Amino acid sequence: MACPNWAICPKARAICYSKNGIDGERQMALGCGMKKTKTVGLTIAFCLIAGGVCLASPAMGTWKLNEAKPKFASRAAKNHTVVYEAAGDKVKVTVDGTDGEGKAIHNERTGKFDGKDYPVTGDPSSDMRSYTMVNDRTLELTVKKDGMVTASGRVVMSADGKSRTVTVSGTDAKGKKFKNTAVYDKE
Repeated sequence: MACPNWAICPKARAICYSKNGIDGERQMALGCGMKKTKTVGLTIAFCLIAGGVCLASPAMGTWKLNEAKPKFASRAAKNHTVVYEAAGDKVKVTVDGTDGEGKAIHNERTGKFDGKDYPVTGDPSSDMRSYTMVNDRTLELTVKKDGMVTASGRVVMSADGKSRTVTVSGTDAKGKKFKNTAVYDKE
């Protein structure tokens, strides 16, 4: 009796060659099936763990701007509250603040920390944003408008997870370069 997984399991072929008779073939077939089941199980576990890493990130939660510590370019928008929350296998980032003239702003982005662009709604200065997880406490971000990078920066969480520093530099809609640094405290 031939192993149904003969072509995909070279180790099983060696077992079959080393043993004679039906017992060897049965052992080979069982070994192949068990190896295949174990591989599928480990793959599923890895996917769940990898997804959980993103959702278990210290970035998750509500962050409030520490008004005593920011360094903003003149007339820059300020994100007063930033919320990272699970949205299925993605992360929803909701931003509330004020623009350079003091008017309320609100924008949202739902995506992963995988370096891919995801749409932003409610922000006239950007239409796409990407985040890349550098390590368990650092995110890199890229902001785009009409396919052009307008800003980039880093979000670094403190070791105790109680604060984060966001540094962003880029070019505003008028072509003027800027650099902003903001410190947020976790609620």
